[in-house]
Amino acid sequence: MAEIALPLFADGVNLTQKELLACQNLARALPEKRSKARASLSGDRASLIKGRGMEFAEVRHYQAGDDVRTIDWRVTARTGKAHTKLFVEERERPILILLDLSHSLYFGSSLLLQSVQAAHLATTLGWSAIFHGDRLGALIATEQEHLELKPRSRQQGILQLISGIESLHKKQLSQISEYQSEPEHLFKACQRLRRIAKPGSLIWIISDGSNFNDACLAPLSDLKRHCDMGAFLITDPLRQGTLALPKQFQLPVKEGNKELTLNRAGYDAWLKKQLDSQKQFTQMMQKLNVQTRVLDAGDTLNNQIGALR
Repeated sequence: MAEIALPLFADGVNLTQKELLACQNLARALPEKRSKARASLSGDRASLIKGRGMEFAEVRHYQAGDDVRTIDWRVTARTGKAHTKLFVEERERPILILLDLSHSLYFGSSLLLQSVQAAHLATTLGWSAIFHGDRLGALIATEQEHLELKPRSRQQGILQLISGIESLHKKQLSQISEYQSEPEHLFKACQRLRRIAKPGSLIWIISDGSNFNDACLAPLSDLKRHCDMGAFLITDPLRQGTLALPKQFQLPVKEGNKELTLNRAGYDAWLKKQLDSQKQFTQMMQKLNVQTRVLDAGDTLNNQIGALR
């Protein structure tokens, strides 16, 4: 198999602003996600509520109280009766990204750490949102902290996302040897997301799935009632069982601050745990009627663009 080149400016482990800024090139190839607004105060650019806005909708008879500035003088002159213009309100839709940067994602066997692939994906989705005129926000979750980024438009939205991802990723890398388990941190992140997500928002969940538990289902169910939602599962060839290995081997594996040496039997048992964790996450998303797309950290996003469409 031909060697796969690293993404532009990337080394596969550390994150830089340059490589996250470069994600805009891929984002330009993504289609716009359109859906009917779920709430009167948030929508997908063009709402069904008519009022004074930027996009012309129709002409109707003038009624008492209408703004005289909206009178259509041509139709009025032609019909002999006063008519006024109506416009479709244009609304920016809030896009929220729940990005899991738990220590379990700081793992890679081929091309990139899973955390780096997750960061590339989050930034690509962020650029896409900005290009399509939406407001972009995020909740970046680690074991020790949650970074909340309120939805903002244009450059403010994407630059705060890039800065937040770069900062937390660097911090997590520096604390690998001091890793401390926090089983409820993603449950708490889901609860927080439920409080900050406005009805009509589009929410993207990006994770390796290993830190989601059954308790996360309740807050995510509440969110799904009023928001659109999609999920991405970030995997690795070694955690998928797709990496070619000899029949007999001694394989050093490092997860967080744990170092393991796996033989064939040990790897098979370890792999089963990884696959079970991924299956649990996809089953949770199925219960929510949320599509889960799988992305491999052993390949570039550019080669997996079909999963982003």
